[in-house]
Amino acid sequence: MNDVETRPPVGTDGPQPMTERRKSGWIGILAVVLVLVGLAGGGTWYITNDPSGGVPAGPPPGSFAAPVEAGAVRLGTVVIDVAAVGSLRSNESVWIAPEIAGRVEDIPAQEGADVEAGAPVVALDARIYRAELAQAEASLALSEQNHRRAEELVANGAGTQRALDEARASLAHDRAAVDLAKARLEKTRIAAPFAGVLGMRRVSAGAYVSPGDPIINLEQIDPLKIDFRVPESALSAVAPGGSIEITVDALPGRSFGGTIYAVDPLVDEAGRSVVVRARVPNPDRALRPGLFARVAVIVERRDDAVLVPERAIVPFGEDSYVFRVVDGAAKLTKVVLGQRQDGEVEIREGLGAGDVVITDGLLKIGDGAPVAVVEPPAS
Repeated sequence: MNDVETRPPVGTDGPQPMTERRKSGWIGILAVVLVLVGLAGGGTWYITNDPSGGVPAGPPPGSFAAPVEAGAVRLGTVVIDVAAVGSLRSNESVWIAPEIAGRVEDIPAQEGADVEAGAPVVALDARIYRAELAQAEASLALSEQNHRRAEELVANGAGTQRALDEARASLAHDRAAVDLAKARLEKTRIAAPFAGVLGMRRVSAGAYVSPGDPIINLEQIDPLKIDFRVPESALSAVAPGGSIEITVDALPGRSFGGTIYAVDPLVDEAGRSVVVRARVPNPDRALRPGLFARVAVIVERRDDAVLVPERAIVPFGEDSYVFRVVDGAAKLTKVVLGQRQDGEVEIREGLGAGDVVITDGLLKIGDGAPVAVVEPPAS
């Protein structure tokens, strides 16, 4: 008989072919290598799902601590607001203009200078008006004498009542003429109606001006006004006494507070909005009238709110979670979110002061996984 190697049928006990034994050996070696690579990485990478709800399950027994970044929750202020845009305006603004015609004699105040209420700003040539006053006063003196003589004549029975009435009318007329001349003379000196800052004058000394010709503007810029519009849906959020915060592109990084003092009773039918006016203190005069401003109408302000970075939030369905670090392990905690601002999220329920939450490395962990908090890399 020929020496022919017999092989047992598939599925029976017996020696395995050389190729099968080599394959099993390579699989075993590969498994060992993968285990060693995992150990060299300093931790275990896993994400498992709990079939009951999709929440990350805990690590397998004996797993190593996964390196993560974490930080304590921050207590801060949360502001709920309604956004709008508006323009800054002077609290008071006026063009200094004459009420009478005349030649500008002097402009004693300097452009850009501060002036107090009642300070002289413009002086017109007053010679003609002083002469008119002198003429009116002389006529008044004569009328007073005529009136006195007419009274004496009537008292003695030598004068008529008609002459007395005419003397009285002439006296009243001349008194009014004196008052008019005095008023015109006073109009040659124009004073500041309120304290403020002078702008740029449009005329020079020696120019002839007519009534109403603008000479120089006066602005009161501390405080300032701001007008802005809010949609009718936000009407309940604005009321006199409410607070606002504004920012302007001209002063990046700064914000300014203000107070609402008037709400227009009329809602614009075209835009379905209402005009709101507020005052903004401007003691350092950093703000100027005419600047475009972004307005935040403060609806609610919550102090000592619990804040965490947005990247710490782990959403699952309609719920939100964070991983707290508790005794060196990741503790999955359900939270109720509040306001979002500047890369942070307010936590209304689920966390308190002193809690430490994981902010980076969330893909490496599950509920109950051992973790090692590491310093974030230097930027």
